[in-house]
Amino acid sequence: MTSNLPNNTTNTFRLSPLIRITLLTLYIALTVPLPFLAEVTKAPTPPILLWVGIVIGFVVLYAVLTERVTVNDQEIKVSYPVWVPSFFRKGWSLSWSDIKSLKPRSTGQGGLVYYFLSHDGKAYLLPMRVAGFNRLVNFVQAKTGIDTTDVRPLSQPWMYMILFLCTILLLLVDAWTINTAILGNW
Repeated sequence: MTSNLPNNTTNTFRLSPLIRITLLTLYIALTVPLPFLAEVTKAPTPPILLWVGIVIGFVVLYAVLTERVTVNDQEIKVSYPVWVPSFFRKGWSLSWSDIKSLKPRSTGQGGLVYYFLSHDGKAYLLPMRVAGFNRLVNFVQAKTGIDTTDVRPLSQPWMYMILFLCTILLLLVDAWTINTAILGNW
């Protein structure tokens, strides 16, 4: 297979910052009011336990969002930083010559995801939420010869912008809720 890419090129694609910031902010907006509400309502779960759970959940979510895709002349590889345990999020790598095809599969919400099918019958999910997705797809096409002209990202940036704006509104409601809980006007 010939490639119009320079030899020995290695590119790393990380999760889109818009997606990462939106999901982390949404997590904060959904969880931070809970300890305050637990204290005000005298819930049986102590607020400190909720804080511990929130911090653990944040670290787990952040770990998931550190996924990176590396492509070079030999392979495509999905990996995580060394601090993310492999039993939690296991990466994968696939040699370009092992890729047989790229198959679409519909999601429960009506979208399309794509899987690399290897010659030994295994399927590997094409990461679709990375920054520079079009460059990644062009790299895949150049290295495998598979036509990727119809491959589109799972969700468009404007969807995450709307979710981010709704999250900001939720944070404003959270601030009011926390303020009300602290001042005892409940």
